[in-house]
Amino acid sequence: MIRLNSALTGGLLPALLVFGIFVCVACAGEDTGTDSTVLARVEAMPLEDAEITDAVDLELLLDEGVSSHLIDVNTDEGVVTLSGSVDNILAKERAERIAETIRGVRAVVNTIVVEPVERNDKGIRKDIERVLLLDPAADSYEVGVEVDDGKVTLTGTVESWAEKSLSAHVAKGVKGVMEIQNNIAIDYEMDRTDNEIRTELERQLEVNPLIDEGLIEVQVEDQKVMLSGTVGSAMEKTRAFNSSWVAGVKDVEDSGLDVEFWAEDEHKRKMTVIKSDEEVEEAVQDAFFYDPRVFSFKIDVDADNGLVTLSGQVDNLQAKKAAAQDARNTIGVWNVVNDIKVRPVSPPTDEDIERYVKDALIWNPIVERFDLTVVARNKKVYLYGRVDNAYEKREAEDVASRIKGVVDVENNIEVEDIWVWKSDRQIKEDIERQLSWSIYVSEGKIDVSVENGIATLEGEVNSIVELDSAIKDAFNGGARRVINRLTIKEYPEYYPDIYFRDYRWPYWPTIMQ
Repeated sequence: MIRLNSALTGGLLPALLVFGIFVCVACAGEDTGTDSTVLARVEAMPLEDAEITDAVDLELLLDEGVSSHLIDVNTDEGVVTLSGSVDNILAKERAERIAETIRGVRAVVNTIVVEPVERNDKGIRKDIERVLLLDPAADSYEVGVEVDDGKVTLTGTVESWAEKSLSAHVAKGVKGVMEIQNNIAIDYEMDRTDNEIRTELERQLEVNPLIDEGLIEVQVEDQKVMLSGTVGSAMEKTRAFNSSWVAGVKDVEDSGLDVEFWAEDEHKRKMTVIKSDEEVEEAVQDAFFYDPRVFSFKIDVDADNGLVTLSGQVDNLQAKKAAAQDARNTIGVWNVVNDIKVRPVSPPTDEDIERYVKDALIWNPIVERFDLTVVARNKKVYLYGRVDNAYEKREAEDVASRIKGVVDVENNIEVEDIWVWKSDRQIKEDIERQLSWSIYVSEGKIDVSVENGIATLEGEVNSIVELDSAIKDAFNGGARRVINRLTIKEYPEYYPDIYFRDYRWPYWPTIMQ
């Protein structure tokens, strides 16, 4: 990440378009000498195509999860086309998500080719079958795997779209996979009426802090969902599509959703709405219901002015982590205390856990090239070794967390990254540019100061997502430390010390997980 920031001073960042204000004034009837005017919507000017291309190029360059040296970016009327090649399918999908986070992007066409390490199809199929078996959530699915020249076809039947997607995601974590054709069928436990589907879907959109349901119209006919209306970004459109697959849905059509840049501001205002503790608790439980890693467990949720405490018991570590992420992604939540206990049922021996984790790290296309040491003691896994960046360190921990029987992971992996010096002035300018094109951050509401490479962020944000994004942007701008003094709107009097703290590089944000 930061080791590449010297490129910022070499011309990769042209001056950004200054965001202008457009005000439409309509006269009510003829001019009679009275002031009869109505102010229409105030719009922020979107980035021009060339500026979007430069922003996407830089974000891909800075992101540690994408090796972008062979990725080309082109933008035409806000539609970004990604081409070139990467060495794993996870990087291809991550590149698309990154492009969707740039203000002004209406859609992303992803033509990136995956050129993985060469492996025989039999070995790929065997590893996918094993990793599905070792995953505590996916092991119960009846999934068939076929591989032809690195192209994987998944078949079988599951009970929800989320389970279908999880199966594919697990398979993508095996090196050598070039493409996934997900032919898994969904067999719902019961048929649902169109009205039941619509009611539940509208509820899903309502509790998601990254979606403004007030601008989206939902229609359901013969169990097919049709979305229309307006979203503020390509990312919001993708999230609306994914959230639409509630129980009973056979298909989702989102071509009626238009990306309009003024809707970003409407969206951010929506995220500031305070919900009661009871509403927050109910919304978090709703989120659990749609997560295949979590829904089968009884997890207690206690909300106190936006602070959510989770308790209860699950049988695997990934379920505990997924529950915390689900809660963070719920509107009205600004922090999560995760007191869930992991108690595996009939867990493997420590020796077997060690072997399973080692195998999973070798299968993984992101960390397989590193010499990592795994030790398991009393169902807790300890990781040692060196990797190139914080993303790879986190990926190794995530791989270990998905193995049956693992109760906890202590990640002692060292990161090789070296912070690259830049002047305070350049860091400040680069941070402000990063903030200016992010769909997560409100324009002009964050003040940045830098001294000796340490950036201080002050101002007000709308949500925990915006706070996380601002800190990420500060590190991407070149800061070696970030002092956070941001407050979340409408919660000014209720802040623990965690939000007035220093963040040290290398840093890995919670957004985009």
